[in-house]
Amino acid sequence: MRQRPNNLSLMARRQALAALVSLPAAATAQAPGAAVARPPTPRQSLGPFYPRTPEERPRETDADLVVVQAERVVSRGVPLYLTGRVLDRGGMPVPGARIEIWQCDANAVYHHPAGGAEAERDPNFQGYGQTLTESDGAFHFRTIRPVAYPGRTPHIHVRVEARGRASLATQLYLAGEAGNARDFLFRQLSAEERAQLTLALRPTESAHPLARATAVSAAVDLVLA
Repeated sequence: MRQRPNNLSLMARRQALAALVSLPAAATAQAPGAAVARPPTPRQSLGPFYPRTPEERPRETDADLVVVQAERVVSRGVPLYLTGRVLDRGGMPVPGARIEIWQCDANAVYHHPAGGAEAERDPNFQGYGQTLTESDGAFHFRTIRPVAYPGRTPHIHVRVEARGRASLATQLYLAGEAGNARDFLFRQLSAEERAQLTLALRPTESAHPLARATAVSAAVDLVLA
């Protein structure tokens, strides 16, 4: 396999030019007993490694990014069960929304033509996946705990598209990561926005099929404007 040169300098330039777009939280008066309005999930950059064309995506694009043979995890990294809900501002579920995630592998290489040295890419990590939300707005993925790559703290990219609504692109972070305080995107978030985008890891207890063989899990609500 031909090895592509590492593109850390290009990554650094693109990161320096990336703009964070955050939507302000708007307080809405509610009648007694009514659902409390929720602030929309903060928007963040898609980043340079979003697979915009089929050629940039892996062969498989389902919600299981990890290879498991019997009970043995073949993919490198710590298996993570990522779940959550897509909701509207009133807290109602948004069924049928398409949600995508993508991240670098445990070797800090993205599954993308410009995502790093191809020879170092984990062939057993999908790198990108998508699914549709269920009737209650829930979604499920099996992936790996995100790792840092040069210039960025560990994160998972997320994009949500729902009929009749503006698409949402954002990034999810890990609680307690030392690199968060240095990350140029995380630093621009308010305390409230950080809480919305930060994942608290816990031991996996779910019986969902995508939770199988995972060591840790995390849940997040994504609120569409």
